[in-house]
Amino acid sequence: MSPSLSERLSTGVGGLDEVLSGGLVPERSYMINGRAGSGKTILGLHFLAAGVERGETALFINLEEDLDDLKANAEALGFDTEAIDFLDLSPSADVFTEDRSYEVFAPSEVERESLTERIVEGVTEVDPDRVVVDPLTQLRFLTDDDYQFRKQVVGFMRFLKERNATVLFTVQDTESLPTDDLEFITDGTIVLGTEAHGRSIRVPKFRGSSTQSGDHAYRVTDGGIEVYPALQPGEHVGEYEIEQISSGIPEVDELLNGGLERGTVSIVSGPTGVGKTTLSTQFMKEAAGRGERSVIYLFEETEETFLSRSRAVNIPVDRMIEKGTLQVNEVEALERSPQEFARMVREEVEGRDADIVMVDGISGYRLTLRGEGSTMLQQMHALGRYLKNTGATAIFVDETRNVTGEFQATMENISYLADNIVFLRHLEVNGEIRKAIGVLKKRTSDFERTIREFRITEHGIKVGEPMSGMRGILSGTPEVVDRRRDRCDAEDG
Repeated sequence: MSPSLSERLSTGVGGLDEVLSGGLVPERSYMINGRAGSGKTILGLHFLAAGVERGETALFINLEEDLDDLKANAEALGFDTEAIDFLDLSPSADVFTEDRSYEVFAPSEVERESLTERIVEGVTEVDPDRVVVDPLTQLRFLTDDDYQFRKQVVGFMRFLKERNATVLFTVQDTESLPTDDLEFITDGTIVLGTEAHGRSIRVPKFRGSSTQSGDHAYRVTDGGIEVYPALQPGEHVGEYEIEQISSGIPEVDELLNGGLERGTVSIVSGPTGVGKTTLSTQFMKEAAGRGERSVIYLFEETEETFLSRSRAVNIPVDRMIEKGTLQVNEVEALERSPQEFARMVREEVEGRDADIVMVDGISGYRLTLRGEGSTMLQQMHALGRYLKNTGATAIFVDETRNVTGEFQATMENISYLADNIVFLRHLEVNGEIRKAIGVLKKRTSDFERTIREFRITEHGIKVGEPMSGMRGILSGTPEVVDRRRDRCDAEDG
């Protein structure tokens, strides 16, 4: 009886199982395509190790690499090679040292029959539940032409299927040996890509079930392969109560008509040194007092700098961290893909119940795309939508270029993603640099349209009354308004 499509076998890689909607369908064959060094063999070992954990029999048919080297590399990654059966059909040194002429020769029928017999004997003896053939394309060199190769492969896969085995076979697509013709015999194809901007994994074909579309990311680590699926916001929807999140500063809450709403995306923008991170952290300080948990991802400064600066303005970050209401993660952007970063966020939100997620800052996050600037908005939109769907409150910090001068709401042209935009400005007043705060956008309610003075002191953030006595504030060079003269001019007019 054929296995149900709902049944799944784990690949041994959790992220890949997620992409495959649970794993592989039993008793089918799947092709792993990738360049040399992309991790095809490692993925095959994960698949076999997952079978061993289930009490299944696992067989690795080795057609190329020296078996001792293969086992040594596998053991270095933590795989138990003693639990896996190996059928070694790789060329020995005798192939080179045998007395042969230097003329080009075709493989003999004896060689093909010998290999076939060894495969049949090995498979029959082990009777495996899971089989990895690495690499299948090596069989091409034992056939006369492409037609014979395809015929041999079809027969090989049918033989394994009749024995109720689930098969992974690896191929390396080259100009001299294209693998397009092998697509028709597979039930699924997993492609491992190694581009300049990082490693990607995709599943262009998978019979009998849908998979997560798009380019996912993976990393080869000391423990094997880790896969990071592309974020699918629609698959993560939670129930939460819509309520105001206070900053703990009455004047800021007045500007926001009560605060930020839970489950919204806010952008705090402004030039360098104006206090964006401190203001954003203030919402987390207040949340900690309610027993809620927050997480900060620092892309543009070190954790120690952030902690030191927060302590200096009366934000008790050390106590928050100690009580578990704050997690600070320093992120090296060029070492992460956006998919990997999304996995980090998911672990905090779904695994550790983070209520507020802060990304500081957007330009640093952009570096995770490593050359894929055109996907910036897509990735930010997916991350923001995911956080909204789960009821987490997102705060994205965006640094604008101009210290003073022409007003710019955001630097990365992402204002449409935000439910709320809070801006901070440097001002030059009578030769003195001062700061101002205002709200540019709030989707969920009305908001105060004034601009207030903003100060950061050793006792925390101080926000003044509306700066109604000035005009031209957004230009960065405001002028003091003489109300009496304006009134007189209006009467004379």
